[in-house]
Amino acid sequence: MRFLHSMLRVSDPETTVRFFNLLGLEERRRTENDSARYTLIFLGVPGDSGGEVELTYNWDEKGYGGGRNFGHLAYQVDDIYQTCQRLMDAGVTINRPPRDGHMAFVRTPDNISIELLQKDQPLPAAEPWSSMPNSGEW
Repeated sequence: MRFLHSMLRVSDPETTVRFFNLLGLEERRRTENDSARYTLIFLGVPGDSGGEVELTYNWDEKGYGGGRNFGHLAYQVDDIYQTCQRLMDAGVTINRPPRDGHMAFVRTPDNISIELLQKDQPLPAAEPWSSMPNSGEW
């Protein structure tokens, strides 16, 4: 058995793809079904043939509420501080800063939580991260 993908329903596929590109994922394939009026977009970590994120865009949908119903996706990163800084510089809110050098949470444009985990051992506490309050629920 192996993990294949997690599916997220999205209301703005291009904005969501840009968000995941910023995180470091790449688009692997895209399928449009005209008769059923939906688009599937698969994204993954470059160089990693493991699990993917499937974005499902139903063309006639007017938006989804309660993004927290899904839970979260988790990604391991090489440097949690650099990753969070890159996201912040692009306007992404860090909902749970990496105060412990180990874990942070951000959200997609559709309000899905993304957990970022430091690869290997936690990094030493560093400013401004160690003194940042949470920006919102994660």
